[in-house]
Amino acid sequence: MKTIIGWVVSFFRFAGELGVFASRAFRDLFRRPFEIGETVDQIFEAGLRSVPLIALSGFAFGVVLSLQTRSSMEQFGAESMVPQAISFGMFKDIGAVITSLLVAGRVGAGIGAQLAGMRVTEQIDALEALAVDSFKYLVVTRITACVIALPLLTTLLDFSGVMGGMISEMIVPGGMPAELYWRDAFAPMGWSDYVPSILKTVVFGFIIGTVSCYLGYTATQGATGVGRASTRSVVYSSLLVILSDVILVKLIFFWFPE
Repeated sequence: MKTIIGWVVSFFRFAGELGVFASRAFRDLFRRPFEIGETVDQIFEAGLRSVPLIALSGFAFGVVLSLQTRSSMEQFGAESMVPQAISFGMFKDIGAVITSLLVAGRVGAGIGAQLAGMRVTEQIDALEALAVDSFKYLVVTRITACVIALPLLTTLLDFSGVMGGMISEMIVPGGMPAELYWRDAFAPMGWSDYVPSILKTVVFGFIIGTVSCYLGYTATQGATGVGRASTRSVVYSSLLVILSDVILVKLIFFWFPE
């Protein structure tokens, strides 16, 4: 019984501290100095270096989605609906979630390990001794980079997935030509199908950046703490992304009923 109570207390303590950390980060996003140079460096690290992983993953997922969708559609004689199924699946929800999980695994783990290493080796304390706002310089810049990079990476993965589906459809027997595929894939789509999903990734980026920075910035226990911060950054970020997706999908259906 005491173990359960202790676990519950620890959970609410973590949630409260994370909430305070997130509110401080959100406030400092709009407070000078903006650390433009460091933010650009972090966007390059979180965004541009993730392009090969995101593009190849999206392409492979599009191929698999095309093969699975075609095998199901053939049973009903609806092979012409494969492009629409792939585009709607990628752009409306799947692409955003897959991109967020990939970024949480690559970028989130890196942020957690980097900040944790700086904390346990007292580099953060050294920055503060030099009158540098370590929270603004280390945390806010990384959260901003995640918020900016994730929508762009999601768009890349979506189009890579559609491209993978097109290649798959051109190769399989009875497939369709590229021109017809692209026309059917995007003809039924409107801004209400694309914009809400992209805006959702802004929230995902904030979650990944905040959780990873919090676990790294508050790390303890030396090398053990660095490994724990890296692992927990991936696990907690991925879990919160999936849970928040459920809430955001309901809100999107409420704001965009069509």
